[in-house]
Amino acid sequence: MTEQTPDHLRLTSRPMLAVMTAQFLSAFGDNALLFATLALLKQQFWPQWSQPVLQMVFVATYILLAPFVGQIADSFSKGRVMMLANGLKLAGALLICFGINPFVGYSLVGVGAAAYSPAKYGILTELTEDKLLVKANGVMEASTIAAILAGSIAGGLLADVNLLSALAVCVLAYALAVLANLLIPRLHAARPALCWRPRAMSAQFSAACRTLWLDGQTRFSLVGTSMFWGAGVTLRFLLVIWVPVALGVSDNKTPTLLNALVAIGIVLGAGLAARLVTLKTVARCMPAGILIGVAVIVFALQTQAISAWLLLVIIGMLGGFFVVPLNALLQEVGKAKVGAGNAIAVQNLGENTAMLLMLGLYSLAIRLGASPVVTGVGFGALFALAVGGLWLWPRRQRARPSNP
Repeated sequence: MTEQTPDHLRLTSRPMLAVMTAQFLSAFGDNALLFATLALLKQQFWPQWSQPVLQMVFVATYILLAPFVGQIADSFSKGRVMMLANGLKLAGALLICFGINPFVGYSLVGVGAAAYSPAKYGILTELTEDKLLVKANGVMEASTIAAILAGSIAGGLLADVNLLSALAVCVLAYALAVLANLLIPRLHAARPALCWRPRAMSAQFSAACRTLWLDGQTRFSLVGTSMFWGAGVTLRFLLVIWVPVALGVSDNKTPTLLNALVAIGIVLGAGLAARLVTLKTVARCMPAGILIGVAVIVFALQTQAISAWLLLVIIGMLGGFFVVPLNALLQEVGKAKVGAGNAIAVQNLGENTAMLLMLGLYSLAIRLGASPVVTGVGFGALFALAVGGLWLWPRRQRARPSNP
């Protein structure tokens, strides 16, 4: 006799549908706003190397707020935390719309995103059973990637037609996300905060970092997801300068369409991971990580659009298959050790530190005159080697003879 899942814990429950709707709208706004703001930088004649700096400002907010956002997510109803975070994103988009320095407005969006992330992933552990957590992550990633797909295309296409309309669509998306958050039930706080003093909160966060980085399973997940998202954001900016060189196209929409192809692939890969990988078989995702680097090398050498499109879909599929099981592993183990919100905050610190480092290296390479092709080949090779090292490291540790 099979065990029945309670209605409120199903993937199709009303609370889960509300979370996925809010996530889609919020991620749609994030991605449309990125490409609209990049178009604004072009229109205002900012230097080319400033484009990744825009994302670095966004990423820096995650790092600076990491000691606090996890505790906030676990100390309040996560649906309400998501609503407040989307309100901050809405305010940042409005600042850009009204002509405030784009780096200032985008940094406020980053503050909202930093607060939003631990809540959106942490709430999955409260709305689903453990046995459905990988599938719930797959649905979350599919919702996110569908939003990346739609938001990237909308942002790029509208920016070519009318930049103000592109920014207005971002504002509308964030406003609708706030409304969707109201449909999420008010859940009990997972771990009420003991203290709100910044020093004490930082100490608690440091303890959570030590706990997760010293545990073999969560360290494995943290390193893998950090490398993936650092690589993903770098690839996004690489496409912006690779397209004119390799394909001879200089509009705003083509890089967004290529990013959309990666998004389609991630949706497919996330679906495969939900079917083929469980928390007990997470290591199955590692060969896909190595192949991401190999595929990026091959992609960087392309000069024909059709082969480039196909490779980007493959890169996305490999990426979805790689990252979804690692996310689920961290949420499950991290929830028991430090709380889901704190676990995601620690993950965000690792991921965004990796993004900052990779974007910094990328920006430096471009400023020193490296071509997009050379940059892409080097980036792919380093990623493949890094994932291979991560995969082999636990095996070498187990094979090492213990001291008598």
